[in-house]
Amino acid sequence: MINPDQDIILHPLISEKSVRLKEQNKYVFKVDWNANSTEVGKAIEEKFKTKVEKVNLIKVPSKKKRLGRYSGKTSRWKKAIVTLKAGEKIKELENI
Repeated sequence: MINPDQDIILHPLISEKSVRLKEQNKYVFKVDWNANSTEVGKAIEEKFKTKVEKVNLIKVPSKKKRLGRYSGKTSRWKKAIVTLKAGEKIKELENI
């Protein structure tokens, strides 16, 4: 369960694949690591005033990175692919 004061949706992800998915009425967002599908769906419906049909979550693991002799890791994050009901659109993301 996530804290209600915390933002669940961090920002939309814009890539070639996410632009192709938009044609199938699917939108891609970076979401909080502790959020579940139900919370993400409710947050999308409240924020963008649309009806959500389905939410798929993908955990993106951290990767090892190195710069010279210094090594470290990138942070892990979670991606949500949100399918909207037929006829619904997110107007804020349409002109991307």
